[in-house]
Amino acid sequence: MALDRIDIAILDALQQDGRMSNSTLAEKVGLSQSACSRRLDNLEKSGVIKGYHAELSNVALGHSMTVIVHISLSGQFERTLSEFEAAVKRCPNVLSCHLMSGEYDYILRIAAKDLQDYERIHKEWLTGMPHVIRINSAFALREVIDRTAVGLRPDLG
Repeated sequence: MALDRIDIAILDALQQDGRMSNSTLAEKVGLSQSACSRRLDNLEKSGVIKGYHAELSNVALGHSMTVIVHISLSGQFERTLSEFEAAVKRCPNVLSCHLMSGEYDYILRIAAKDLQDYERIHKEWLTGMPHVIRINSAFALREVIDRTAVGLRPDLG
């Protein structure tokens, strides 16, 4: 989908405040409410907008530890990857999982309450996932940035 400057303005505004009313959004981007609603509907239907959610604080919910986990599998056959991916999706502490090129097959970002909780996650989830042959864990000391919004160039379109 080709985005024009108004689409980009809508996306930028919603990244800043996803709960913004249609009337406020329309005013902000210089459209009538009905035109803004149509554009928003098109952005949703085309998949540019995947959904809306609340951004929760892991620390406030008691998960003060972030662990970056590198996983190596026994191979990269389609069945091996799909079985691992199905298993990793079931682990509630996995915040993100990326298939990688390079030394490791996957990188996971995991939320844990503390070191003992991560040990539990490691024992109960990670070591039991299919085709895992190596797990390398690194513990984040401090979060510097965790963006949920992507930078949008106003000159697109």
